Amino acid sequence: MSTQGTLAELLSEHGRSYADEAGITLRDKPSPLYQLLVLAVLCSTRIKADIATDAARELFRTRLRTARTMAATDWQTIVDALGRAHYRRYDESTATALLEGAELILRRWRGDLRRLRDEADGSPERMRELLQEVPRIGPVGSGIFCREAQGLWPELRPFFDDRALEAASELGLPSTAKGLARLVPPDELPRPASALVRSGLKH
Repeated sequence: MSTQGTLAELLSEHGRSYADEAGITLRDKPSPLYQLLVLAVLCSTRIKADIATDAARELFRTRLRTARTMAATDWQTIVDALGRAHYRRYDESTATALLEGAELILRRWRGDLRRLRDEADGSPERMRELLQEVPRIGPVGSGIFCREAQGLWPELRPFFDDRALEAASELGLPSTAKGLARLVPPDELPRPASALVRSGLKH
C-alpha cells in the first residue's frame, strides 16, 4: 500500500482527535484552550482515554469551561461530575488538581493560555515547561496539549511524540515529525498525530 493509502486508512480508523471526542471545538480563544488543558489533566492519570474524554464532556456539560468557572466551583461538584463519567480512583485528587490549576491559570495568565504562549516567546520547549507548572500536568499531559494545539499555534508544528513516531515506523510511514508533516496540511496535523497514538495504544 502507498504512503497516502496507509495514511488514509489510519485516519479512517483512528482519525478523530481527542479534543473532538471530548466535544471541544478548538479555537485560539481562552475557553477552548482551557478545555484542552482540562482534557490533558484528565488524560494524565493511568486511566483509559475514552473515560478521560467522557469525563471532560461531563465537566463541560456542568458548565466548567473556563478557569474562572472552575475556580469558583466547589470541590464536590467536580468530584460528582467525574464520578458520573466513571472517572474513579482519581476523582478526588483530580478535582483538587483542577481547582489548583484553575487558580494558577487565573493568577499567572489571567485565565488566558494565549498569555502562556506569549511568555514562551515562540519556544515549544518553553511552552511545555510552563504547561508542566499546572498541577498534574507532566511530560505526557503537556505533550497531549501541544499535539492538539499545533493546529492553532504554528510554532508547535510539527508535533509528534515518540509513541506516534514509533507507530508511524511500524506502519511504514515516515518516522520523523518533518516527514509526517509533509503528508497533510499544517492545520490538520492533530488528526494524524492523534491517530498514530491511538494506533500505537491499540497494538
